[in-house]
Amino acid sequence: MILAYALYFALACFGLALVLNLIRLFTAPTLTDRILTVDTMAVNVIALIVLYGVWNGSQISFEAAMLLALTGFVATVAYCKYLLRGSIIE
Repeated sequence: MILAYALYFALACFGLALVLNLIRLFTAPTLTDRILTVDTMAVNVIALIVLYGVWNGSQISFEAAMLLALTGFVATVAYCKYLLRGSIIE
């Protein structure tokens, strides 16, 4: 019973964080702030997927979260490298 309350609370907190990140995405002054906001949004979505997997009892969601984490990390690094050097592949 306490696990259900904790899961609902965590889902609400991460959902609120995702909404606040979306607001920050549109009000960020620089491009680097937007990149960090999108990376933070990816982390929040990963947390929501994992929490949904715990709530649902499904193990496939953990694999989906891992794929999203790897993709988000590579995308963030590639975009930052593009901003710094103007090219991803040297």
